[in-house]
Amino acid sequence: MNPRTLGRIAWAVFRDSVRDRVLYNLVGFALLVIGASFLIGQLTAGQDVKIIKDLGLAAMAVFGLFIAIFIGIGLVSKEVERRSIYSLIAKPVRRSELVVGKYLGLVLTIAINVAVMTAVWYAVLGYMSWTESEAFRQSWEAPATDPRMLVAVYLIVVQLMLVMAIALFFSTFSSPMLSAVFAFGLYVAGHFSADLKNFDLAVGDSPVRYVTTALYYVLPNMAIFDVKNAVVHAQPVPAGYVATTTLYGLCYIVSLVAAAVWIFSRRDFK
Repeated sequence: MNPRTLGRIAWAVFRDSVRDRVLYNLVGFALLVIGASFLIGQLTAGQDVKIIKDLGLAAMAVFGLFIAIFIGIGLVSKEVERRSIYSLIAKPVRRSELVVGKYLGLVLTIAINVAVMTAVWYAVLGYMSWTESEAFRQSWEAPATDPRMLVAVYLIVVQLMLVMAIALFFSTFSSPMLSAVFAFGLYVAGHFSADLKNFDLAVGDSPVRYVTTALYYVLPNMAIFDVKNAVVHAQPVPAGYVATTTLYGLCYIVSLVAAAVWIFSRRDFK
């Protein structure tokens, strides 16, 4: 693959995503929720900082998910529906470069938007810390702008990268609506994959246990990326855990993008 070609495709996807009204609406709403968390926190004496931290991280995860799915499902399907795919494949661009470049462009879009939300979130927390008295700040478990919370933000980004890979995979052979349903379904199922491992305790020796066990190993475990509760309560997240979780996510991402490239390379657009 040509790095320059990948860069041009990624930049084109980023520019198109920035112009998308859905993206502006989602980011604007996420920023609104982060700002509103400050007002909500004022209603709960002594717990306001925790509420701001928790709601801020939740807003990034939820609205980042919507951006990842609703833009990710159109990376390939939009080109097919507009018939612009014919002009693209006629150019000296490999199909693998097209798929990977589009994925990288969406990763850039997500990373920048999460960075914007994080900056606003820290600004709200910083203002909260600046307006409170020193005695009140001493009662907090951790500083309002605790940099360790960036670990949770980082893992949210890795999780969103995985969701984007899922959306991209389905978009190579399915309609946008079905791709969105499948991607969101896997996201939800991934948060309950740990329960599948213990499902055999409820079904006993039923053949269903083999199905649930297989699903446990196939479905990505989305719950492991969620460390919001730990960072909000100033609990340490080991570096080894972050590294292992990152490697886990990257393995799924590489597999899904490779599968998307394989499927897209074999589609007949004639």
